[in-house]
Amino acid sequence: MKKKWAYIMLLTATALFLAGCEPLLVLDPKGPQAATTANVIWISIITMAVIVIVVITMLAVVLFKYRASKQSDDYEPPHIEGSPIVEGIIVGVPVLIVTFLAVVSVVSTYQVESVPEGYEDEEPLVIYASSSNWKWHFSYPEQDIETVNYVFIPQDRNVEFRLYSHSTISSFWVPQLAGQKYAMADMVNTLNVVADHPGDFVGRNSNFNGEGFAENMFNVTVMPHDEFDTWIEEIHATADPLTEDKFEELLEPGHLGQMTFTGTHQEFKPAPEGENSPHNHGPSESEDEGHDHH
Repeated sequence: MKKKWAYIMLLTATALFLAGCEPLLVLDPKGPQAATTANVIWISIITMAVIVIVVITMLAVVLFKYRASKQSDDYEPPHIEGSPIVEGIIVGVPVLIVTFLAVVSVVSTYQVESVPEGYEDEEPLVIYASSSNWKWHFSYPEQDIETVNYVFIPQDRNVEFRLYSHSTISSFWVPQLAGQKYAMADMVNTLNVVADHPGDFVGRNSNFNGEGFAENMFNVTVMPHDEFDTWIEEIHATADPLTEDKFEELLEPGHLGQMTFTGTHQEFKPAPEGENSPHNHGPSESEDEGHDHH
């Protein structure tokens, strides 16, 4: 009896604790990419819940209907060779479930990897998001500014984040705006993000990369276009320029607050893409020969 009451108290305490928690950010999307991810999560949850409910119900029915107390002592079950219908259900249902979830996963993956619908013909805002132990650097090449541990983006515009790392592998993740994607040292990954709600959103590194991982976070602020333009002008009027020496200092392992600069580190330490990619081996022999003819 004491154990029973202990279990009841534990369940009650757990329910009260969870009732005070904030809703899961990943299930509170503020953009089309995040909405697609949230829908897939809900589809998976509902599918698994249906499976669990059906299996538990069938188990309860079987245990009750065929319990030992219902049969006489000399009962012998009939010999059954097999049932094609039952075997077809046993094999077919799991195949259908896996196929359904596979199709949902493939379709949603293509959706979140592509430019959101309705923004295909719009010029994206390019922002280089690079990580170092344990901070995030955001370079705006078109606006010629750079921020540390925070990023401002305009509402209802496709933002093309180009991700890479100055040190260990990190994972760029803003749960309410987009799924996570890795930032690595020798390549640039692209993540398209559209925010259709203004506000402040939490972003973080979701890949464990050492002792400072827990505080490897950043803020994303979404604002109307005119406010974004005003913010750019204010930075050019007030912020100090980013020098190569200062940037090397920022790359030292540790934590920093939010910082703002004019200019970007792309000028003296460009991202590993195009001609700066470590995988670029220069022009081919045929191209060299073509240049020689000139």
